[in-house]
Amino acid sequence: MTLAESIAERLFQEIIDGRLTPSRPLPPEGELAGSYGVSRLTIREAIRILRTQNVVRIRRGRGTEVNPPEEWTSLEAVVRASATPSKNLGLVPERLLEARRMIEIGAVQLAAERRSEDDLVQLGVQLKEMRAASADGDVTRFVDADIRFHDVIMHASGNVFVPLLFGPFGPLLIEARRQTSAVPEIQRNAIEEHAKIISALTAGDSEMARLAMEAHMRQTQRDLRQHVLDGPE
Repeated sequence: MTLAESIAERLFQEIIDGRLTPSRPLPPEGELAGSYGVSRLTIREAIRILRTQNVVRIRRGRGTEVNPPEEWTSLEAVVRASATPSKNLGLVPERLLEARRMIEIGAVQLAAERRSEDDLVQLGVQLKEMRAASADGDVTRFVDADIRFHDVIMHASGNVFVPLLFGPFGPLLIEARRQTSAVPEIQRNAIEEHAKIISALTAGDSEMARLAMEAHMRQTQRDLRQHVLDGPE
């Protein structure tokens, strides 16, 4: 990572954290250079990097402003910002879940028709790992197996575009799962629903697979609301 890329990353983090807000100008180049201990040229290059993602824009007479997220052209930037809900950005975590549902349900229906025997074996391996991790109280192992389970389905869809569409969600899925999967009840629910997904894929029944994934997504939404957005009662 170059120095300019590092500064762009730090500026982006300030946007996520709410220290730099949409439709308000960033501090002048000289002030930013002093704050970060770099040259104005480096600041200029860092801002150019953010401009390529349309995260910021230059307005004549006003300087550089942060664009609202709906104008950003980088899916990765939007996903990263969604991982840290911020009122000043107006991002709603459940909107990401809606997008994820569209991809996952479509993928599992294709996978029901195109999965190989090896895909089924790999799904079984990940489910077994989830069970073992849950029994050991190892949340990190549980989350890793959960993510790999869904990754197998993406590739089993037989459509090269599907894993690419799903890829940017990875970091957010890991963080969200870490927050929810620490709850034993949620682990049990996830294990049960993943088993149903495997049954549908084994049967090669796309409708059964759709219903199983929809049920899993509904459970994920309940977990998000109860344990992440609202917190424990």
